[in-house]
Amino acid sequence: MIIRRLVGVVGYLRRQTRAKLSPVNYAKSLGVTLGENVVFYGMKPGMFSTEPWLITIGSNVYITAGCQFITHDGGTLILRSEVPDLELTAPITVGDNVYFGVNTTVLPGVNIGSRVIIGAGSIVTKDIPDNSVAVGVPARVIKTVDEYLESAKKRSLHLGHLSGKEKEQALKRYFHL
Repeated sequence: MIIRRLVGVVGYLRRQTRAKLSPVNYAKSLGVTLGENVVFYGMKPGMFSTEPWLITIGSNVYITAGCQFITHDGGTLILRSEVPDLELTAPITVGDNVYFGVNTTVLPGVNIGSRVIIGAGSIVTKDIPDNSVAVGVPARVIKTVDEYLESAKKRSLHLGHLSGKEKEQALKRYFHL
C-alpha cells in the first residue's frame, strides 16, 4: 500500500516536472498533434483530458495557464446503468494563429478556426470561425480579429517589441513606479 502510494507520488511529480520543463514534448508524448511554434504558459498535466490523441493544435498557438481541452462528456457515467455503452467523445481541432486566454475550457467536438482569440475564462462549447474574437460562458463571437487589431492599435503602449527586462523598465517608467 505504501509502495503503491509512493509510486503514484513519484509518477505525479515526474509528470509535473516534464510538463513544466518541456511542455511541447510532454504534449506530444501524450499524443497531442502540434504544429510549429506552439507556446504553453503554465502547462499542467491533465490539460488534455483522457484522450489527448484526439486533439490537434495548429501552428503559432499560445495556450495560457489553466486551459483545459476536454474530449469527452463525463456526465454519461451516471447513466451507464441505463445505457451501458453510452459514450460521448469527440476530437478538438485548433487552427493556426490562435490565442487562448487564462482558464479557457474547450469542450468535445469543437473546431476553432485560424486567427482566433479566445478570451480569459471562456468555455468554448461550439465551433469558432476564422478571424474571430470569442469570449464568455458559453463563448460567443463578439468581433473580428481585424476589429480587435484596430482597437488595440489605438490603445497600444507600443512596447511589444522590447525584451522582457526592457519592457519591465519601460512599464515602470510609464506607470511611474
